[in-house]
Amino acid sequence: MLFLILGLFAMTVIATRNMTIPYTLGQSINITLSPFKLPFYAFYSILRMAIALFISLLISLFIGRLCAKSQVAEKLVIPLIDILQSIPILGFQAISVIPFIYLFPTTRLGPEFAAIFALVTSLVWNMILSVYQSIKNLPNDLNEAADIMRLSKWQRAFKIEFPFAVPNLIWNMMISVSSGWFFVVACETILVANQKITLPGIGSYIYLAIADQNLTAIFYAILTMLIVILLYDQLLFRPLVWWSEKFKLDSDDEYTFYDTPWVYELFQKTIFVKYLKNKISNFIENTQAYYYKKYKKKNILPKVYSETNSKLFSPNLIYTLVALLLLTSIYLFSYFIYENLSTKEVLYVIYLGGVTALKVFILILLCSIIWVPIGVFIGLNPKLTRIVQPMIQFLAAFPANLIFPLIVMLIVKFNLNVNIWTSPLMILGTQWYILFNIISGMTSIPKELKYAIQNYQIKGKLWWTRFALPAVFPYYVTGAMAAAGGAWNASIVAEVVEWGNTKLVATGLGAYIAQYTATGNMPHVALGIIVMSLYVIVLNKLIWERLYKMTTENYNYNI
Repeated sequence: MLFLILGLFAMTVIATRNMTIPYTLGQSINITLSPFKLPFYAFYSILRMAIALFISLLISLFIGRLCAKSQVAEKLVIPLIDILQSIPILGFQAISVIPFIYLFPTTRLGPEFAAIFALVTSLVWNMILSVYQSIKNLPNDLNEAADIMRLSKWQRAFKIEFPFAVPNLIWNMMISVSSGWFFVVACETILVANQKITLPGIGSYIYLAIADQNLTAIFYAILTMLIVILLYDQLLFRPLVWWSEKFKLDSDDEYTFYDTPWVYELFQKTIFVKYLKNKISNFIENTQAYYYKKYKKKNILPKVYSETNSKLFSPNLIYTLVALLLLTSIYLFSYFIYENLSTKEVLYVIYLGGVTALKVFILILLCSIIWVPIGVFIGLNPKLTRIVQPMIQFLAAFPANLIFPLIVMLIVKFNLNVNIWTSPLMILGTQWYILFNIISGMTSIPKELKYAIQNYQIKGKLWWTRFALPAVFPYYVTGAMAAAGGAWNASIVAEVVEWGNTKLVATGLGAYIAQYTATGNMPHVALGIIVMSLYVIVLNKLIWERLYKMTTENYNYNI
């Protein structure tokens, strides 16, 4: 444990020190394709991902619970999340990179924070939806127990709501991190003010290998990614999944996926770690006890968050302010587009949005047909889940950019249709949201319900329609919504593929945004992002909002 902690600490110090070295915009950061540099590049990317994951975790716990407890936040934030997770990474970078560079004009912290911010936008939305969905479907008996015990809102959150959300959150953290590697190339290769900033990392290495058509370097990148995935599976996610078992309502030996992970045992056997854990636990318990005494009143039950929130902020006032902000934004964007673009251009971009929307719909439908039955089968077999989970993590984390050269060569060699054969690239990194959520849903089914199904000997079509599909439906909606948002986001990468000097461009809104982002034409980029947001709003109202309502009204264990 000493060597492990000291090693990680030393590498983190070296990496963070290099992140703060002097840097000015326009200065070239040297990236080489030497395989000996790959371990250092990989650690830079891992550190950025770790920082982004920690920030995303804090945001998801706060925002997810807020949306689940407050109707005002639910009506405003959930549709906003659906829009934000569909906005391309390049759109967030275009907004954030300039302010960060101005905040840190003389060091590399500006581009580093811009890259971390972009990674957060690729991780956080799915995690927020996971926490929201879990707390929204909290069993009634747990809420009643909290009322009987007169728990304050903080105790309710940390003793009941967050623990109940932990298993599903950890599974969604895994798929978020894995899918985040898909965007690592875009995050570490930043375009700003007609300048290209390539930060040291495995994403920049992949970008340079593809640009140089270096197959050997691509092979080294694939090998490094495999090692990285195995490391964070063993050091982080496998212990977390094992630890999360104790938060399930019906956790037993049959559904414990792993033996005690060696890292967890190492922590358990280390005296200093045990001492530190006890001190932190005592501090948390004392803090919660203090607030419990403070808020405890005779014969008065604690108020839930939504009631407190409604007194502090009037819903009508919030809706009015949001409406005014929305109208002002529409006016400013309309004026901006009218001054810089023609009506013909606007109609053409709306058509491109329709093309991309059709691609996303077909891809989500195909992935659902494939992964829902497979996820149900895996989730019902704990031993199989133990074997398959690392494989799924690797497939989800595998940067699809490394497949682009093969796709380009096949399309050129066989003269294939670019619009059809580049479409699957949009879903390569995000389809795993569906599979992971289905597996998580099957492992979260109360064992009493499973026993009841076995005792009644329900099988065949009735088993699927009355048990399996209704049980995983809330989890499927969360996964499909995240996969759809990720597919919109990935369209900027998938609709424009390159291999050396060969460049293939598909018809779609993602290609439109990517091409004009590369040339720095902000009016066209803004138009593309606005149209994409409008499509997402309409689809959210027509599909996802209704499906979420169905999950809370018809498909939870409180009915």
